[in-house]
Amino acid sequence: MADFDEKLKNLNNTADHTEEMDPADIEGNKVMAILAYIGILVLIPLLAAKDSKFARFHCNQGLVLFIAELIISIVLGILGAIPKIGWIFGILGSLVGICFLVLVIIGIINAVNGKAKELPLVGKFKILK
Repeated sequence: MADFDEKLKNLNNTADHTEEMDPADIEGNKVMAILAYIGILVLIPLLAAKDSKFARFHCNQGLVLFIAELIISIVLGILGAIPKIGWIFGILGSLVGICFLVLVIIGIINAVNGKAKELPLVGKFKILK
């Protein structure tokens, strides 16, 4: 149990890229970085702030979350249609949804605080360069 507690404490101990960012870029693009975590709204900063390294960092994180959530929702939705055991996948879908919500909240908090910190579990995946 102590090993699990240690892993849980280190879950948010992820790479911080804030030092690589321009402070003016961070200050000017916080709203765009926040929008990157709100589902399909990730397209707004992706198109409107494509020259901002800070907004692009958060767009990548938001896009990874959005795609992962979409794929997992589709898979669990299909599995949820299985007679007699589908309800298990419905419950699992709710739990996964809560996990994604927590990651979105962490991402928004990082954006508001002007941090370019990778999210737990999905932060290492890079879609955008």
